Amino acid sequence: MASRYWIVSLPVQNSHTSLWNRLQEQISKHSFDTPLYRFNIPNLRVGTLDSLLALSDDLLKSNSFVEGVSHKIRRQIEELERVSSVESNSLTVDGVPVDSYLTRFVWDEAKYPTMSPLREIVDGIHTQVSKIEDDLKVRVAEYNNVRSQLNAINRKQSGSLAVRDLSNLVKPEDIITSEHLVTLLAIVPKYSQKDWLASYETLTNYVVPRSSKLLYEDNEYALYTVTLFGRVADNFRTAAREKGFQIRDFEYSSEAQESRKQELDKLVHDQDHLRSSLLQWCYTSYGEVFSSWMHFCAVRVFAESILRYGLPPSFLACVLAPSTKGEKKVRSILEELCDSTHSTYWKSEDEGGAMAGLGGDADAHPYVSFTINLF
Repeated sequence: MASRYWIVSLPVQNSHTSLWNRLQEQISKHSFDTPLYRFNIPNLRVGTLDSLLALSDDLLKSNSFVEGVSHKIRRQIEELERVSSVESNSLTVDGVPVDSYLTRFVWDEAKYPTMSPLREIVDGIHTQVSKIEDDLKVRVAEYNNVRSQLNAINRKQSGSLAVRDLSNLVKPEDIITSEHLVTLLAIVPKYSQKDWLASYETLTNYVVPRSSKLLYEDNEYALYTVTLFGRVADNFRTAAREKGFQIRDFEYSSEAQESRKQELDKLVHDQDHLRSSLLQWCYTSYGEVFSSWMHFCAVRVFAESILRYGLPPSFLACVLAPSTKGEKKVRSILEELCDSTHSTYWKSEDEGGAMAGLGGDADAHPYVSFTINLF
C-alpha cells in the first residue's frame, strides 16, 4: 500500500478512451512501477464561473482541514493500538481498505446528490467533518481524564517512599494503636539505616525497645515502624527530622484501603472501556472522514479542471502512486500528454500567472495535480 498518491486531470482532445490508452502505454513503457487508476468523477453541477472562482479560493484551505482531521484520527488509532498492545487493523471505508477506496473511487449519489451546488456539497462535507472532530475532542478528553487519574494513583503507588501511598505496604499487624501506644512510620535513607537502628530508641523518652521493624525498601529509602507512647510522638518527630529521618503521617483503615482498591478497579475498568469504545469509534469515524475527503477531492478536481480547461467539462482524472525516484519521469509523461495551449488559464510562475499552483502542489503544472498523503 502506497502512502502517497497524486490525483491529476488532463484535458481531453479527442476521446477519454484514447487519452487513457496513451497514458497507460506511456506509464507502462517508461515508469512501469507506477500504479495508475481512473478516478471516476460524475457530471457535477457547474454553476457560474464566479461561483467556481469563489469556491476555488476555499478548496485548498478546506482540503487541509479535512486531511488534518483524517490524520488526527489515524494517529489516535495508532496510539490506542500501541497502548492496548492490539494488532493494527487495516483501516477501511465501509469494509474496503482505504487505498482500494481511493483507487476504485465511486461517487456516493445518495449522500451527495450530483445536482446539488458544489458549494453545498463542500459545505456539507466541512460541517460533517467538523462535527466528527468535535466529537473526537470530547471522547479523547474523557479518556485522557480517566488515564490521568490512574497515572496519578500509579505514581503514588510506585514513586519514592518519601511521597508514595503507603497503604498497600502496611498490614494491620504492623500497627499498634492503644490508649497509650502508637506506631509511627519512618522513612529512612538507605545509607542511614544503621544510624536509625542505633539511635531510634534514644530520640526521646518512652520509645518501646526493639520495636522498629523494616517493612519495605526502594532504591533510595527504607520504611520502618517504631512504637512509642503517644504523648511523646511530637517530640519523636522533631528529633527524627533533625537526624534526617522523615516520619510519615499514616492511619491504618481497612475501610479506606478497600475504598481505594474499589476506586482503582473502577478507574482501570473505565479506562479499558473508554479506550475500547474510542478505538471502535475512531475506526468508524476514520472511514467516514476518508470517504468525505475523497468526495471533496473529486469536487476539487472537477472545479479546478473547469477553471483550468474551460467548458464544457472534458478532462480525464486519474490516480497515480509514483515512487520518489520515478516522480520526474511521470511528470514528464503527464506534461507530454497535456496540450498546454488548450490549458487557457495556465501560466508558469515565472510568467506571473495567478492560477499557478492552483492544484496545491509547490510547482505549477499545465494540468491539475495535487497530492494525497494517507499517513
